[in-house]
Amino acid sequence: MKSMKLVTLLAVLVAGCTLGPNYKKPTIDTPEGKNPADYAVFTQQNWWTMFNDPVLTQMEDTALKYNWDLKAAIARVDEARAEVTIAEANQLPSLSAGASTGRQGSSAGSGEATSRAGLTASFELDLWGKYRRMKESARAQLLSTEAARDTVRLTLTAEVAKTYFQMLMLDEQIKIAQQTLQAREENVRIYKSRYEAGYATEVDLRRVQANMSSVKAEEEQLRLSLAKTETALAVLLGQSPRVMVEQRQARGKDLNEVTLVPNVPANLPSDLLQRRPDVMTAEQNLIAANANIGVARASYFPDISLTAAAGYASNALSSLFTGGAGVWSLGADAVAPIFNGGKIKAENKKAEAQYREVLANYQKTVQLAFKDALDAINSNQMYREIYDSYLAQTNDMRRSYELTKKQENAGLIGVTDLENLLSSEMSLASSRNNELDAVVDLVKALGGGWKE
Repeated sequence: MKSMKLVTLLAVLVAGCTLGPNYKKPTIDTPEGKNPADYAVFTQQNWWTMFNDPVLTQMEDTALKYNWDLKAAIARVDEARAEVTIAEANQLPSLSAGASTGRQGSSAGSGEATSRAGLTASFELDLWGKYRRMKESARAQLLSTEAARDTVRLTLTAEVAKTYFQMLMLDEQIKIAQQTLQAREENVRIYKSRYEAGYATEVDLRRVQANMSSVKAEEEQLRLSLAKTETALAVLLGQSPRVMVEQRQARGKDLNEVTLVPNVPANLPSDLLQRRPDVMTAEQNLIAANANIGVARASYFPDISLTAAAGYASNALSSLFTGGAGVWSLGADAVAPIFNGGKIKAENKKAEAQYREVLANYQKTVQLAFKDALDAINSNQMYREIYDSYLAQTNDMRRSYELTKKQENAGLIGVTDLENLLSSEMSLASSRNNELDAVVDLVKALGGGWKE
């Protein structure tokens, strides 16, 4: 009976208690969600394939393999995983080996030689759950860094898609500017001939020449924007400086050929908070901060260590490992704080304040998650309507230009409609880019592609 009581007592001592509050997920006032299946296309891992552009798909694969920000995020995950191993090791016994030889004596003589060799085992009883809380915190930090890595992935793939679409938009706008410039050059030729023949004034000639110069300047500005967009894309893809300088970025489909998702749901999904990696990061940080409160509270109580040693000691190195040289020892150490100038109390207050700070950050992250999703859904709806309006305007302007061009060739009107057509076609290209960007923003807002 006594032995059973002793075993029970030892089990209680080893198991100990765990100080600090257990984590409880914060209550959040969220709207009623809709069927998550409606958003399946936005949460598949390779979500960019829905645009049906093989060049974009290849760029996404390249970015995921070579982008430096993502490599750094992956390294942070490995670092956090190592921290978990360190925290787990604190709960296990440690074993070390040692050996020494030397001579000791006093002023009376040279003394005698002594040699020692042995093994030492030590184990710190986790009576107050300090190391269990440290492990809990480390695992939460690991999950946090994994979710942060997924945030980098999602942000990276979204930026690659949006930058690629911007490149296609600028290609389209440069083509529009070139076509308009050809029309301007033809106008200059016509008005110059008319001016020389006395059928047009110098004012008319100067006006069309100024319009031509304006289009030339706009085309050059677009080319500059395109060059900057291509280098930005090269950085996202992790391309070397040599490739960035020597190679032009590949193109797939034209801007208007890129597949646009036909149906965009108008309501928020019910599992939004489980989808978004930044929300996962914020919650895991909260779990870690909660565990750190227990670590801080355990500092009020003594640390108890058990040690055991076995080995050999001898006055002669040659007889060190003989039977008669064997030695052993057992012991226990307890270290408890008495006075430290209020340091432990301050560390506890610090841990509790850090928890409140991380809780506020979590609540703000959730708030922004719903804002991003709601804005993205509304943008998808509105940009499609805006594109339809610009398309109708551009079709009307093209027809108007065709009619007025005949009159202009007859010398009846000026070139105002050509300027309006240029503006309308540029706006149409920008609107198409906004449509595609809105789809990407919705994918990002829903945490697309990286839910595990």
